Amino acid sequence: MTGAAEKGTTNLHGSWFGHERLSAKCAIRPSILIERDDKIFVLVHAGCDWHNRLQFAEGTLAIMTLTLLRGMRTPISFRSNTGLFFTVLRPRLARFTTRAESAQATEAKAAAKSIQLATKEAAEQKTQGFEAIIGIETHVQLSTVTKAFCSCPYNYGSQPNSTICSTCMGHPGTLPVLNEKVVECAVKLGLALNCEISMSSKFDRKQHFYPDLPKGYQISQFDIPIAKKGYVDLDLPVEFGGRHRKFGITRVHMEEDAGKLLHSESGSYSQVDLNRAGVPSLEIVSEPDMRTGIEAAEYGAELQRIVRYLGVSNGNMQEGSLRCDVNVSVRPVGQSEFGTKVEIKNMNSFSEINRAIDYEISRQILLHKEGQADQIVQETRLWDESSQKTFTMRKKEGLADYRYFPEPDLPEVVLTTDYIDEISKSLPELPEAKRRRYENMGLSMQDVLFLANDDNVAHFFDSTLEHGADAKVACNWIMGDIAAYLKNEKLSIDETKLTPLELSELIASIKNGTIRGKIGKEIADPAAIEAMVDKVIADNPKQLEKYRAGKTKLQGFFAGQVMKASKGKANPVLLNKILGEKLNAN
Repeated sequence: MTGAAEKGTTNLHGSWFGHERLSAKCAIRPSILIERDDKIFVLVHAGCDWHNRLQFAEGTLAIMTLTLLRGMRTPISFRSNTGLFFTVLRPRLARFTTRAESAQATEAKAAAKSIQLATKEAAEQKTQGFEAIIGIETHVQLSTVTKAFCSCPYNYGSQPNSTICSTCMGHPGTLPVLNEKVVECAVKLGLALNCEISMSSKFDRKQHFYPDLPKGYQISQFDIPIAKKGYVDLDLPVEFGGRHRKFGITRVHMEEDAGKLLHSESGSYSQVDLNRAGVPSLEIVSEPDMRTGIEAAEYGAELQRIVRYLGVSNGNMQEGSLRCDVNVSVRPVGQSEFGTKVEIKNMNSFSEINRAIDYEISRQILLHKEGQADQIVQETRLWDESSQKTFTMRKKEGLADYRYFPEPDLPEVVLTTDYIDEISKSLPELPEAKRRRYENMGLSMQDVLFLANDDNVAHFFDSTLEHGADAKVACNWIMGDIAAYLKNEKLSIDETKLTPLELSELIASIKNGTIRGKIGKEIADPAAIEAMVDKVIADNPKQLEKYRAGKTKLQGFFAGQVMKASKGKANPVLLNKILGEKLNAN
């Protein structure tokens, strides 16, 4: 059926991305929009019989239903009694392959000019007369066995929708049950961030309207978080001045994660994976204390170190276990009021955080200098790594848009002093404490940062000292030859066969003159040398026959071949001992 809508038809005009008018012969209510490239999928509830057809101003389109959890489109006859269907709206404008490309097309002309900050000096030159105000919201996915409010497990990379239940899917009548491990992790992190722990806190509903959150709200915390008023101490890298900085923490609160959308390669449809829905998460909100991209990146890296030291999360950004949303504004130096805040998302490493912030600072300063500061609006922007720019994603929501209200299905979280004290006593030595301890040993700041940045490296170093090794010598070995070997072999220090005891014995042997320092870096593993000797002998049967016939000077030939295979690193004494035994064996 084509043409204008018939009498009695309800029209939905809208500003839905500027698409064609949607008309129905019955009362209809849009519920979910999914925009994918050349199509818009609209989940609609129909308050009428399925035999009433939808009409469009420019032709009839096929009506399809969509099973959200499977991402499959099925004919309407299969869902005729549900009152739900999916339909496709045709846009006036061609869509783009990615959200970043789509955003780029609508970018304001005034912000089209980009500024690349190649060096620290260039960054300082560009910001003369202005200062940046930076705050970060960090989402930490907890490494609990089960989800926050149900008993479903969660493993990264599982088959879509394989670890879900009625609670994850938001079915009516299901009730959440709080995982006490989430509270324990929250208290641990709150204490590690020097926060005040709330003896009584509560959960709230944060309203979202998105396909990967089927119940229509997220369980979070609003006005009474579990921890607040903390701070983080850190040391900037030596190449950026090595200064000690303290950044405030506004709050730490518990919440559940949402599911995720899986977009088809063709871009014609999107599927919903609810495995991640309900996974426990902690959000850490910083004070706007940072002023540069490197400070923000180091702040994020310090949070990653802390959660790994505590064992509450693996902190892997590539898995989404740690995500940082950055808020950036600029203002003239001396001005007390904050500028318009812009949120940046889609940064998958700390170096990307640094680059995204530097670009956004430059973009905003450029608009200020050109008298177009009113072009800076409160919005969410995406960082695009390929173009090294940020692009508009959506206008930023306000608190009123989330319609927070207390979660009626969960009681208050009430803690006792004994419970908090018990957790406090279980905390490990944290990165800041390790750095100060290593600094007191007389190590340079470069050494201190290298050792404390990785808990496994710090543990190896401390264990080596417990066996009597000198701190500076042990540090030199770990940062030098051992680090080079690990990098070359793509291993972590806990994946090597070298033990702290063996390193301490090697250091002691060099110190007392038992072996020379150069030999200490040679291959002194009997098994490794024996394997090379066996191979050389097997590859040279004629020389072996001559040796055993009396030409014993050929031992030098065999030794030379082993040294060649080991690139000169085989211990000569150990080599000659093993080689003699092998050559003279019957």
